[in-house]
Amino acid sequence: MDKFFLENAVQAKKKIEELVAQGYTHDEVYVFAHSEDREDKISDALDSEQVGMAEMGFLDTMKNMFTSRGDTLRAQMESIGLSKAEAEEGESELDKGKLLLVAKK
Repeated sequence: MDKFFLENAVQAKKKIEELVAQGYTHDEVYVFAHSEDREDKISDALDSEQVGMAEMGFLDTMKNMFTSRGDTLRAQMESIGLSKAEAEEGESELDKGKLLLVAKK
């Protein structure tokens, strides 16, 4: 698993292109942003994956509807294989306006 902190969608697009050239598929690349709207737009524009029920399961997905965005982001990051410490670091960087891109085979 590889993770990258990026400043904007232009950098994310370039990194995704590099990962695809290395053999990753778009379904193996996840983009996280602190703003859910920003995350949705970037994921759609770059044809990357979003963490959903398949990764988290039904109960965790439902629970996240009632938790803070930070809690939801950390849970999503852990559901794709990041450690608790990595998820906390990731959420902290997202708080600063960065994007987190995770490539997972």
